Amino acid sequence: MWLCGGLLHDSWQEFGMRAFPVVMPSGQRYWTVLDDHLEVVSLADQWLRHLRFGRDRAELTTKAYAGSVALYLRWSGSTGRAWAEAGRDLGLFMVWLKYTPAPRDGVVPVVRAGPGAVPVRGERRINRVLVAVRGLLSYAVSVSEAPRSVLGQIYELADSRDLPAEAQGEDGGLFYRLRPVHSLREPETTVDRAADAALVAMFVACRNARDRLIVLLVGRVGLRRGQVAGLRRSDVHLLPDSRALGCDYPGAHVHVRRRENVNGAWSKSRPAWVAPLDFLVVSAFDLYYDERHRLLGMGGSDFLLVNLFRAPLGEPMSPEAIGELLERLSGRAGLDRRVGAHMARRAFASNVTDAGGQPDEVQAVLGQKSLDSQAPYLFPDPKRVRAAIERVPSPRGMAGPEDSR
Repeated sequence: MWLCGGLLHDSWQEFGMRAFPVVMPSGQRYWTVLDDHLEVVSLADQWLRHLRFGRDRAELTTKAYAGSVALYLRWSGSTGRAWAEAGRDLGLFMVWLKYTPAPRDGVVPVVRAGPGAVPVRGERRINRVLVAVRGLLSYAVSVSEAPRSVLGQIYELADSRDLPAEAQGEDGGLFYRLRPVHSLREPETTVDRAADAALVAMFVACRNARDRLIVLLVGRVGLRRGQVAGLRRSDVHLLPDSRALGCDYPGAHVHVRRRENVNGAWSKSRPAWVAPLDFLVVSAFDLYYDERHRLLGMGGSDFLLVNLFRAPLGEPMSPEAIGELLERLSGRAGLDRRVGAHMARRAFASNVTDAGGQPDEVQAVLGQKSLDSQAPYLFPDPKRVRAAIERVPSPRGMAGPEDSR
């Protein structure tokens, strides 16, 4: 395997431990952990490779987990603890995470923990780090690199009686589960959709055809940013009849496939699925193809969305670049908040429902495995909810005096 030094990000240089990208001879990528001698931390590497190739997790997942494990190993080493046995002290690790910033230019800032100190990591970030640490320690136990007692330090045995009724199962039987011992209560965040007016404002704020196509792919096709970045030109079928291409799906559409991509793009949906396109998206494709040909000619990669205005020209856009673009467009459009790809996806699902789409149709256009997966995406229009209530007839016994005449 090869280590890609050019991709190291300063924020991961955690005092002797750091996350680092790896490219396998096959071209597949994942992230690992290096120590202060730039040597691979063997067990962490085994676990991260297991996640990436054995559990089919995304490259970006291993990046996040590798950074979290680097923090844990850095804390263990700096406090003189053996990492395999430090699970009992995760409470102290949580305090360290909350107040200890990452080194900058090799200098560790002075830490002032205690009353009045400003936290450098929030509850959500700390909980995400703990997820990775528990995963590493559990894997270490499974391969006999850590004592089994570690599991009792990081998990407690709980039963189903404390779960909401919806999560207890139809049979009502008692079952047991492992519950993390260490976690923080995260502040409640409002799950929301993007307003249609916001998406229109972002579309108007675009300065080129490529960016307008991206806004439509997230807001009018409902693709995740990893799916948008992973599209290839061969995935796009714009003709009404694609049988000449070996495809029997009617009408314009794109095929969304999970595959290894050099730009780190990853489709969350395991099975391949088809996303239909309407005339507005087809028109945006036509304008983008003209723009791309004018700037690159026949060059560029097979990826659909590539760099057109900055080097390296013709190289595929990354999911992070698409997220940054949407953030810039939110600011350029004068919105009071950032509109991301997932908010646009929720808007798309809600609009399909408001237009009369049935649950199985929403499931199909979102590329979801089951009907249960669509609940977080649906935000009915208040007018439609009001109309639904008004369609319910009033029982005669509850009618008012004027209605009973």
